[in-house]
Amino acid sequence: MENKNIDRRTFLSYLGTGAAALAAASAGLGTLEGKASARSNTADHLFGYETNKVSGYFEPIQPSKEDELILPKGFKYDVIAAFDDTINAAGDKFGQGSDYNAYFPINGSNEHGLLVNNHEYTNQFLHGEIKDGKMTEEQIKNELYYQGMSVIEVKKEDGTWKMDTSSRYARRINGFTKFELTGPAAGIPALNNATTVTGTFANCSGGVTLWNTVMSCEENFSTTATYANLPQTHYGWVVEIDPFDGNFLRKHTALGRFNHENTAMGIANDGRVVVYMGDDKKDACVYKFVSKNKFVPENGRRNSDLLSEGTLYVANLKSGKWVPVTYEAIAKLLSNEKYKAPAGVSGTRDDLLKKFTSQGDVVTYCHEAALMVGGTPTDRPEDVEISPFDNTIFISHTNNDNHGNIHGHITRIFEKDNDLAATEFDFEIFAAGGRQSGFSSPDNLAFDSNGNLWVVTDMSSSVHNTGVYKTFMNNSLHVIPTSGKDKGVAMQFASGPVECELTGPFFTPDERTLFLSIQHPGEETKDISKPTSMWPHRKGDKIPREAVVAISGFKL
Repeated sequence: MENKNIDRRTFLSYLGTGAAALAAASAGLGTLEGKASARSNTADHLFGYETNKVSGYFEPIQPSKEDELILPKGFKYDVIAAFDDTINAAGDKFGQGSDYNAYFPINGSNEHGLLVNNHEYTNQFLHGEIKDGKMTEEQIKNELYYQGMSVIEVKKEDGTWKMDTSSRYARRINGFTKFELTGPAAGIPALNNATTVTGTFANCSGGVTLWNTVMSCEENFSTTATYANLPQTHYGWVVEIDPFDGNFLRKHTALGRFNHENTAMGIANDGRVVVYMGDDKKDACVYKFVSKNKFVPENGRRNSDLLSEGTLYVANLKSGKWVPVTYEAIAKLLSNEKYKAPAGVSGTRDDLLKKFTSQGDVVTYCHEAALMVGGTPTDRPEDVEISPFDNTIFISHTNNDNHGNIHGHITRIFEKDNDLAATEFDFEIFAAGGRQSGFSSPDNLAFDSNGNLWVVTDMSSSVHNTGVYKTFMNNSLHVIPTSGKDKGVAMQFASGPVECELTGPFFTPDERTLFLSIQHPGEETKDISKPTSMWPHRKGDKIPREAVVAISGFKL
């Protein structure tokens, strides 16, 4: 963008038809030809938006190696809550591994609400040394406590965002919290006949629902479950909580068990709920769940029951079809006495016949079932978002060095007839990481009200500023228009501290504030007395602290 000091009209023109579609919708003019309005029935990061506000003019920054969160001129950040901060009167502590964020206004306020934050994993700054690969009892307790989720109350006072530790809502949800199981795996032998389970951890990204709750995704759960000697099958699910009601705690087994990154919820043309999901590992698949019954707005939170019954699909990118991941499909395959499992699925036909005896087993061992029915192994499908402008689906395929996909790409899916429940689709590579684009390893995604895609990166800390990653320096946040002449062109908005990952971008409804997590600064530290990062540079601190920040300076 040559002219970086542009007015509102020029900026809207630059961003193209995405903003224009929104303007038409806001003015009550309906939708433009070929575009859906920004009031499409999605429950992504635009949940609740009713504006035509510009997310901000900024001068793109350059990559950085500094141990600081660097933003464009005119922007600032406030550290709201950091690892081990007290969050309420009971003395609960903010967890480690800060990740996904979701903001819920209190009394409609853009400056006072609840912020839900995920805690993905712990590290050496909590545990110190883990000897012989086994945790002590105290280390296990901390492992379970400091993962999960935090619900905190936040306010903007005198221009600064702060946490309200007197909040009656603030609480922790973690490895000691009990959850109700819903769906086909509840009570089956593979889950030790459990209908309730204890604990959530490895909470990576998430999503919001159309009924004002939060979905949190259990990703790399195996290590913690092993340390704590917990049943592996009780984890790897999608969790649902109500920020305003601490008694509402569910794990939805119909959505499948795998290394979940996030959820993106929308509504099919016939009114059913659709949830898109990625499985964050190499050679894993992209999924969607379509509910059996229809969304009824008047039912409020009772709509959560829709996630208990429906059809889980996996994407076959070669055929452009969504393939049902069902017991009927698996049973049909295994009825062939000459059946041989595809790559990625272990065991003989007899082994698989014993493993898959019901739909509950299918969702419990979802990755294998998906490959068996024809799901396409892809390159670490992380965040998935539904565009509120045209119902296309954006997927961050972060990378896969097994296939030479070093810098990753963003895939865009076009559902047949623009219907989220369609069983056929087409797709394109919307943007590819690499020197030519200025970013590598795309991860979490968020839309603003102009149709821009906000993209954070997930380069492994061990490769920062080395080899083919040198030009990107630290992990970063980029803005990519999804329409107009600069469609697909990335502009860098933020650079994170040393060895961190930027995660969980989420706007307030008026788009004046962007919440962002700073995860694992100083992750490559070998000697905790000599951290490689000291962010957020708090006076008296001897370690770095993961935190959620509020970024302001957006001009509307």
